[in-house]
Amino acid sequence: MGRVRTILTHTYPYPHEHSRHIMTAVIIACLFFISSDNMHTLIHKLDKNIKWWSMYVCLIGFFYFFSSPFLGRTIQPSYSNFNRWYVAWICFASLYHLPSFQSMGVDMRMNLSLFLTIYFSSVLFITAFHIIFIGLWYIGLVARMAGTRPGIWTIVQNCTVISIACCVFYSHCGNRAVHKSKSFGSNSDPNLLAFLENENGSTWISNFLRMNQLKDQICSSWFAPVGSASDYPMLAKWVIYGELVCSGSCAGPSDEISPLYSLWATFVGLYIANFVVERSTGWALTHPSTDEEDEKLKRHMKPDFLDMVPWYSGTSADLFKTAFDLMVSVTLFVGRFDMRMMQAAMKGPRDDTQKDDLLYDYFNEREDLWFDFVADTGDGGNSSYTVARLLAQPSIRTVIGGSMHTLPRGNLLLIGGDLAYPNPSSFTYERRFFKPFEYALQPPPWYRAEHIALDKPELPRGVSKIFEYDGPQCFIIPGNHDWFDGLHTFMRYICHKSWLGGWFLPQKKSYFALQLPKGWWIFGLDLSLHGDIDVYQFKFFADLCRNKVGENDSVIVVTHEPNWLLDWYWKETTGKNVSHLIHEYLNGRCKLRMAGDLHHYMRHSATGSENPNFVQHLLVNGCGGAFLHPTHVFRNFERFSGTTYECKAAYPSYDESSGIALGNILKFRKKNWQFDIIGGFIYFILVFSMFPQCNLVHILNEETWSGRLKSFSSTIWSALLYIFEHSYISSVGSLTLLMASYSFVPSKLSRRKRAIIGGLHVLAHLTAALLLMMLLELGIEICIRNHLLATSGYHTLYEWYRSMESEHFPDPTGLRARLEQWTLGLYPACIKYLMSAFDVPEVMAVTRINICKNGMMSLSRSVLIMYYTSVFIYFWIFSTPVVSLIFGSYLYVCINWFHIHFDEAFSSLRIANYKSFTRFHIKKDGDLEIFTLAVDKVPKGWKLDPRWESEVRGPHQLSHERKHPSKWRSASSPDPVRSVRVVDHFTIERTRTPDLEPSC
Repeated sequence: MGRVRTILTHTYPYPHEHSRHIMTAVIIACLFFISSDNMHTLIHKLDKNIKWWSMYVCLIGFFYFFSSPFLGRTIQPSYSNFNRWYVAWICFASLYHLPSFQSMGVDMRMNLSLFLTIYFSSVLFITAFHIIFIGLWYIGLVARMAGTRPGIWTIVQNCTVISIACCVFYSHCGNRAVHKSKSFGSNSDPNLLAFLENENGSTWISNFLRMNQLKDQICSSWFAPVGSASDYPMLAKWVIYGELVCSGSCAGPSDEISPLYSLWATFVGLYIANFVVERSTGWALTHPSTDEEDEKLKRHMKPDFLDMVPWYSGTSADLFKTAFDLMVSVTLFVGRFDMRMMQAAMKGPRDDTQKDDLLYDYFNEREDLWFDFVADTGDGGNSSYTVARLLAQPSIRTVIGGSMHTLPRGNLLLIGGDLAYPNPSSFTYERRFFKPFEYALQPPPWYRAEHIALDKPELPRGVSKIFEYDGPQCFIIPGNHDWFDGLHTFMRYICHKSWLGGWFLPQKKSYFALQLPKGWWIFGLDLSLHGDIDVYQFKFFADLCRNKVGENDSVIVVTHEPNWLLDWYWKETTGKNVSHLIHEYLNGRCKLRMAGDLHHYMRHSATGSENPNFVQHLLVNGCGGAFLHPTHVFRNFERFSGTTYECKAAYPSYDESSGIALGNILKFRKKNWQFDIIGGFIYFILVFSMFPQCNLVHILNEETWSGRLKSFSSTIWSALLYIFEHSYISSVGSLTLLMASYSFVPSKLSRRKRAIIGGLHVLAHLTAALLLMMLLELGIEICIRNHLLATSGYHTLYEWYRSMESEHFPDPTGLRARLEQWTLGLYPACIKYLMSAFDVPEVMAVTRINICKNGMMSLSRSVLIMYYTSVFIYFWIFSTPVVSLIFGSYLYVCINWFHIHFDEAFSSLRIANYKSFTRFHIKKDGDLEIFTLAVDKVPKGWKLDPRWESEVRGPHQLSHERKHPSKWRSASSPDPVRSVRVVDHFTIERTRTPDLEPSC
């Protein structure tokens, strides 16, 4: 029944489907009418003025680049819808002042003012209808489905359709009460008609003539007035009358009802009838579910994953909280208070190397062992779930060395920190970390999310000893992002919970040691925000090395940060305690160091060493779900702790990594649309003191384009000098940006290089801001000189409409005066200020003239605020695409030419692809075989896996026992389970005593 209901709802998604049909019909009608009239006008009046058409190209070009990230996709519904409406508003406010549309026979002022009036009336009328209808439902006079309120967007959409349809009708048919047929031929030039009659009747021009005549017939027949007001005495005082059209003098005012009013009333009546019928009869009977049930069903049919973290967002509360938490953590927890010390103090007086909260040795009795490593998991839901789903599969079949191999699921899962981005909180841990893993491998039936484990390990039902449990287990070390709140969230969700999805969590502290079969050990170190272990942690692992780790044992050291790469990159030395532990206490027994933090895969193997206690392999794999990091930046790494290393594997490859960086130029704004808030505001501050530019006539008076360009460039140079010599706000903004840009350049460079790079970066932004400012001011100056702006004051559109309304929309009964009286003046006032929103260019022009004539001090503060707000409205649209382009180009140049900003340049791209994890196998002979499995492309859509849904499961069955443990599968091909591949495969041999023959 649920599926049937979903199918019906998908086929008839009330109420938007009907609005879409109406919108389609309106668009077709618009194309029909506009094409006929405009082509007819272009034949008679071909506007050859390049100046206005070039201005159209500039305006529409800027509007397109501003709205391009929101075309064809919904980045975020609220922001996308806001920008679409914003662009439409500003575009119409600009275009209706320009003359070229008028030369084509389209009066933008008429269409715009009429649209706003009809739209405002439609919204009020339909809203009042819904209030009345809900009231009738509340007292029980209509069906219960009437109580399902329509969305605001539904009302807005339907009112928009109604208003557009009425405007199209009026533009091409008028408000005529008596229509005398006026065909195209009767008013046309006789010479032109003779030319057309001599042409072949099958030509496109002849076809166009017949189309124009058909349009006239439609206006005179289909949309003719419905009758006289005298035929409807009760409505005589509540209708709009048509304009009387006659060949001579007319005897009196028109008594015919306006066809425009008839069309509006018909559309509104159809909407009301459709709403009442569908809510009271058929649709309600076939769709009895409530909104809550529909929403629950929708969530059930697809996962509610979060998108990648927008690191360049200017409006994200999470990022501001991250910055605040980091500041508090660095100030409070680094060197003053350390959660690791409290963990050590809470251990009690027992021997550190005995079975307690830190050492887990129940794996060492197994003959062999499979385990996995992944890090940096909790970013985008799609990428995190992709990796978690691969980890949860009972086995993965893939090609290795030309033959198919089966790699079973790991009995042990190691996670190398940074569990959730951008900061540790209940929300980010639950939605970005726990949710994908629970979808991949569900927790046991008795699991409760709010449960707090006080005495771990809390063994599953039917298991008395932990070594008897054969399901997958998980151990986790914290990363720097997990320490931003002082490890509070990590302790609550990891050390005091028993399940991560279907993985059992026996861990009690933030660091641990695991004794594995065949003499293998894992040391999980907690580096905190220091990049190093504390003395209590050092003591535990040092005692373990002396008392428990055998001379021929092998140790894997797991840390969050790969200090071998980061120290080389930043030209510093960190992790001294870790290095001392490895060199002085492990004494060559550390065969492998692995870490996350860098969101790529790289493996370096030793080729020669001056230090006998060197580490054989250095492995980085931070591809657990976070955005991608480059690999080509670390191409030249080859020395660490006196040992020479060679890169054996890199994923993605160096060439792929370098090519991906190009996306900063092409896709920065599309990936970081919230950066608009910061970028537009910064550019406006840079040129705030430059508005207005009163002396631009010399540019227009130049006779040649080269002269105009030279004069334009000299004006920009003068404005640049003025900023630093005379302005206050712009100069302060420029100097602040310069200091911020200098600080933004990585400190690994010399101060001179940082100053040069930062200065060039700021100069590019400042030049672009001045160029955009000058183009905006020049456009306003051209319109003023051609009497298109600054002609009628601040309410040009409204005053023009009132004069047109009194002339073309007769009101013999005084309906408008009554509405004004009954609404206490709100009726004309609302329309007046609604129309004034489209007079933003007029406000800029009028205020600009006053400032240039009388100075800033002659205007009140409110007028100046209105002026600068009007300027910002347009300047923001011009500047946001440009600031993103320049900043993205800066990141591309820095990452590929100077190999700096590797974090900033790739976090901006928010790449969910190129995900991987590493699977280990301790074989029966004691060798460690290592496979790194990767997925090049992460799915963007998921659907319910029918195999998971149909699989029979017991009431107490654990999810790892299922054949198909993951709830969602890819909605498109290829599925990651089938496309996963091995990008690195190597073996580390077990250390054997000289007198022991190697086993086969």
